[in-house]
Amino acid sequence: MSPSLTVVLLALIPAGANFLGGLLAEVREVSPAVLSAALHVAVGIVVAVVGLEVMPRALEVSPPWVPMLAFVAGAGLFLGIDAATERLQQRGGGEGRAWAVYGGVGLDLFSDGVLIGTGTVVNPALGVLLALGQAPADFPEGFAASATLRRAGLGRARRILAAASFAVPILIGAALGYFALRDAPDLVTFSVLAFTGGALLSVALEEMLPQAHDEASGRRDAFYIVAGFALFAAVSTYLSQA
Repeated sequence: MSPSLTVVLLALIPAGANFLGGLLAEVREVSPAVLSAALHVAVGIVVAVVGLEVMPRALEVSPPWVPMLAFVAGAGLFLGIDAATERLQQRGGGEGRAWAVYGGVGLDLFSDGVLIGTGTVVNPALGVLLALGQAPADFPEGFAASATLRRAGLGRARRILAAASFAVPILIGAALGYFALRDAPDLVTFSVLAFTGGALLSVALEEMLPQAHDEASGRRDAFYIVAGFALFAAVSTYLSQA
């Protein structure tokens, strides 16, 4: 199998999970407690992806302060986009706010794709880990996006089309991360990896975690985060030994 086809197939794993989450929102109502638990697990997975795989590898390059700055810059870029999205939500009506949420999920999927493409350049096994690790996090995002559009009054056909279109940003991000960086110096590749990791971690802490608390909050929230972290750690450990 060609490397480019491998990247596409890997990107389709989290894209498929996101789409399944959207379909679930179409066929049944999920209680706020269940959605909150899923989002907390997803946050734990994202923290594990960044903490166990992305940054340790990014800091192997010399000088390490470059990916460190890139990591912070990625978080800063997301916060700027997030502030612009909030202004759009305040100006628009219910449908405008729903599409702002849609845009935020699309941005997150684009960063997931860049992470997969860049990780595959570093090591194909890393690309596999990142794709598998992001899928459980993207499932509740797909559900939340479709549920938001449903509450805004959009028709079912438009909601399903919107859910399916989430495959576009992740595939574009994966292609960009792979083809633009496969011949780049290690410093550039690892810095982009760190930059994307910073943006992804910011998404988890600024968007997914507050949304989880808005849905429902309880004493088991921290447990779900730790469980998500442990889940990705198990996948990372045993997949690398296979």
